[in-house]
Amino acid sequence: MQTTPDDEPRLARIGWRASVSPDAVEPPQFLARVVAQHRAGYELHDGEQVFNAQPAAKFLRRDVDPVDRPAVGDFVVVAPGKPPTIERVLPRHSELKRGAAGESHRRQVIATNVDTVFVLVGLDGDFNPARIERYLLLIQGSGAAPVVVLTKADKVAEADAAVAELRQRLTDAVDVVAINAKSAGSVAPLLSWLGPGRTAVLVGSSGAGKSTLTNTLLGETRQATGAVREHDSRGRHTTTHRALIPLPSGGCLIDTPGMRELKLTGDEDLDEGQFADIDELAQACRFGDCAHAGEPGCAVRAAIDDGRLDPARWQNYLKLRDELAAAADTLEAQMRRKSESRVLSKALGKRLNEKYGRR
Repeated sequence: MQTTPDDEPRLARIGWRASVSPDAVEPPQFLARVVAQHRAGYELHDGEQVFNAQPAAKFLRRDVDPVDRPAVGDFVVVAPGKPPTIERVLPRHSELKRGAAGESHRRQVIATNVDTVFVLVGLDGDFNPARIERYLLLIQGSGAAPVVVLTKADKVAEADAAVAELRQRLTDAVDVVAINAKSAGSVAPLLSWLGPGRTAVLVGSSGAGKSTLTNTLLGETRQATGAVREHDSRGRHTTTHRALIPLPSGGCLIDTPGMRELKLTGDEDLDEGQFADIDELAQACRFGDCAHAGEPGCAVRAAIDDGRLDPARWQNYLKLRDELAAAADTLEAQMRRKSESRVLSKALGKRLNEKYGRR
């Protein structure tokens, strides 16, 4: 992307970095960023104002993968008009996805072009290390770095103990921060990931404090917040759609609705990142086909017995492994069906052309 010196301060407000793309935009087209998506269209920000836009017809075709359509965080090329039209999505430097909720086997984009993913978890009934590991598995191939943010540190006496417990389960590459989301002083450490040109996305359950944290970082109440239920510490969806918000610190923050279902996409690699140590242990087993179920010389069982491997973490690894295998099988079958359908359509078209003399 080639921009003039006058454009860069304006675009920097929406997280633009000149290294994102070398493509040029031909006037009167211009660059903007997707800050929200609704059923009726998109909201874009050009660094000065927010405006509504519609996607070009090519994005609405049924055969277009939803992952390839504009998503919150995308930098897009826009053609002026009434309404303006999104003509092109620029290459993404990161892409956070999950499996679409329900029975669908499609992938859903959560946010794009983010540098950091803040995984918010309340230090109340919401605290669940296994779910945090699931988030980290989804994040590890996205191109963004994870930071686990433990909220409501002011409401529990054992915040330090929870951080220590989590630190034992996570790799050293994952930062863990405990905060009071209502206190500007408490959330200040997060500003190191929210400087000019940087973008972060908030993910977590409803009631974890995403909207509260957003308001504190903004210095004003803009996002609606709500109380959580006492029996499970969950809240209602006060955030109803993803929204990108420029911050006073110079960075951008994407707030998201709480996620009730966190499905794997089938693309994740369980033996890298968060669970690489378990894979390394398995490589040390006496037998190459060790099932880690009591065989002699099993390095995994030995690590569990002597306390080097948390049994709960091992059980979560097995659960994720089985789920990932099923998701990968489903994805492979889906791709095979699409390939077969294309072959059949091509053969049918050829036969019709031969029969009716079409060229």
